[in-house]
Parts: sequence; C-alpha cells; structure tokens
Amino acid sequence: MVDKSAYRDAMAGLAAAVNIITSNGEAGLAGCTVSAVCSVTDEPPTLLVCINRSSANNEIIRKNGNLCVNVLSAEQKTVAMQFATKGLSISERLACASWGTLETGAPALDGAVCAIDCEVDSVSEVGTHTVFYCRVKAVRNQLDRDGLIYFGRDFHRVGKPAPAAEARA
Repeated sequence: MVDKSAYRDAMAGLAAAVNIITSNGEAGLAGCTVSAVCSVTDEPPTLLVCINRSSANNEIIRKNGNLCVNVLSAEQKTVAMQFATKGLSISERLACASWGTLETGAPALDGAVCAIDCEVDSVSEVGTHTVFYCRVKAVRNQLDRDGLIYFGRDFHRVGKPAPAAEARA
C-alpha cells in the first residue's frame, strides 16, 4: 500500500485549476474551494467534482442536486482562501466577491475565468470523497483572464505569455 504522505507529496506535483464549488436550493447555500474537477465528456457535457464526505457542503450539494464550478482567475486568490477557511459561514464566504446566477440558481462568481452550472446526475463514493457526476446546464466564459492553479502546495498564475518586445515593433 502507498504511504498517505507520499501520495500527497505526489499530488502536490499535479497542477490543477482552483475552483469554488457553490450550490443553492432547498438545503440552503454551500461553497468550498476544490481542485478535483475534471471533464468527463462533451456529449452530453459532463464534469466530475470530488468533495470530501466529511464536508457539510457535500450533504447540501446532494440535497440541492446542483452545483456551479467557478474556475478562478489569477486575481481571485483571496476568494479561494476565503472559501477554504474552516469556521466561516457561507454568508461570510460569499461576502468576499460579487455573484450572479445562471440556470440552476447556484452562485456564479463574477470575474471568474468561467462558471459551469450543473445538475448532479449521479454520485459515487470513493474512499473519503464523493464523486459527483454533473450534467452541464449553462456556461459563462470570460477567457481573457489569467487562470489560478494550485501546484507545489501554493497558488500560481497561468496565462498566455506576454508578447515579446520585438514582436510588438
């Protein structure tokens, strides 16, 4: 069996987009910072999102049956930190940014690289996490922004390289 800390060290070398997962519905509001998001297929458009089963957000998302994957821009590191801080209420987390909604009513972050609004299609339990398979219902893109990734246990800006000086002349 692989040692848990060795596995975590290996995962620190796996760069991932930083996302805020939000939900809204009968069970109330939810929101947390997540890096475990992946495209499954584009026909029909489907994502998978992994959330720890011990998180209160997990149960709320299950009951609401929806979530929005908000892919953070490089300028939104403080939003990621706010949503990752234990002990803050959902209203305290949401207060750090401006939000709208798309089709499901889950909060969609203004200024994010994209907001991908989904209905939960099915779930699977794997170890400590629930894998939510999510059917995409609406997308809002703002692809002119640099992205935010988590790599080496820290946040980093990613984006298109600036044009070289001679290319501008």
